Amino acid sequence: MTALRRTRIVATRGPATDAPGMLENVLREGVDVVRLNLSHGAAEDHVQRARGAHAAAARLGREVGVLADLQGPKIRIERFADGPVQLRAGDDFTLDCRADAPPGDATRVGVSYLGLPHDVKPGDVLLLDDGLIALEVRAVEGAEIRCRVAIGGRLSDRKGLNRKGGGLSLGALSDKDRADIRLAAQLDADFLAVSFVRSGADVEEARRLLREAGGSAWLVAKIERAEAIAALDEIIDAADAVMVARGDLGVDIGDAELPGLQKKIIREALNRNRAVITATQMLQSMVESPIPTRAEVLDVANAVIDGTDAVMLSQESAAGRHPDVAVAAMRRICLGAERQFEPVEDISIDAHRLDRTDQAIAMAVMFLATQIPVRAIVALTESGTTAQWLSRYRSAVPIYALTPSARARRRMQLLRDVQAVAFDPRVVEPAHVVRAAVQQLFKQGVLAEGDRVLLTHGDHTGRGGGTNTLKLLSVGADGIAESLRDL
Repeated sequence: MTALRRTRIVATRGPATDAPGMLENVLREGVDVVRLNLSHGAAEDHVQRARGAHAAAARLGREVGVLADLQGPKIRIERFADGPVQLRAGDDFTLDCRADAPPGDATRVGVSYLGLPHDVKPGDVLLLDDGLIALEVRAVEGAEIRCRVAIGGRLSDRKGLNRKGGGLSLGALSDKDRADIRLAAQLDADFLAVSFVRSGADVEEARRLLREAGGSAWLVAKIERAEAIAALDEIIDAADAVMVARGDLGVDIGDAELPGLQKKIIREALNRNRAVITATQMLQSMVESPIPTRAEVLDVANAVIDGTDAVMLSQESAAGRHPDVAVAAMRRICLGAERQFEPVEDISIDAHRLDRTDQAIAMAVMFLATQIPVRAIVALTESGTTAQWLSRYRSAVPIYALTPSARARRRMQLLRDVQAVAFDPRVVEPAHVVRAAVQQLFKQGVLAEGDRVLLTHGDHTGRGGGTNTLKLLSVGADGIAESLRDL
């Protein structure tokens, strides 16, 4: 049987994937979720890219999820009058926080966040362009922040600005984000990523706005502020998934703290039954190069070994020279890490929260999977929730989630270990649903005669959240499921 990739791949759409045939290429190479970066491009571009992703997936006979990623209230400097400037260590440089600030030069530049003077004080360090340039605040005078350049470099238009250590008072949702939430609902996005989250309340506000707009996407909380680390548990609980957004997070907290925090965020997300994406510069050299660096290979593999559900490509796929090659490299690294390292799962009440019946069934399934040789776990599910709980408990056994819901199948593209399969139990006699499910997998070549299977389902077909039954079955001739009498 062909090895299944357990870790999912998220890839950002952009000009590079708009090239003829490229979208289908990256899907063939293994993309499970397509990301639309709402920071760039017009609404019409995103509508076309979302539709194109679904159409390409349909042509290939598979499912693909769509993630709409909000820009968030990212602070940026404004534009320069005559192009990029060169800042040198020791130079004086002023940030002009007036609405009518003129175009910048080598001594000053405007800032998009006019409230910045209220958030900083002398001695603070402001980081520009993902930390490549550092300014030390010397004085705050009205709308002007007078700084001394601590680390110089070339500075161009619209680069990002962070305060080292965090503490800026912007909310999580800008006016643009509110409009883009309505766009995400229009797109029927499967996932909505909320940038610069500070608390669980930020996630709940985005969820409320999305539901009011008619959207049903899962909420992905992007962890990229220092303040989010202090509120990590409540943020994870409020969201459906989290993203380790390592770019701005690394600037906020410092590079040295990032590896340990990445592991902590992944661990806490899994413990609290949420999906987790690891993102930013995973294969950055492949924007130009056809081969990743060894450090990048180890970075991706480390996230896989830690248990991340998905790894993400940003500029590599959106604007890189060969996005399909980058996706292929990501796939190979994931498979290699999964072959070499098998996580040891603690299947115990103390290690996982149990709040629902289907969670209890999932834990029982995974306990049996560690004790009895089985070929597969089969979950008959309406919403995909049972598959989500199953995927929180790490096992070498693949999970096949059978559902009639296309939306549920697209959402499950984010869940590690889960293979979503189209199956409608409503067209089968209730007494024969289990047999029909096993026979379908048998005909697809997933199961063979003699295989043992753990299967979960609910008493009432078509009702979400109703999984309450676990069966241990053997696959007989012609794929007929038979109850096991002896182990």
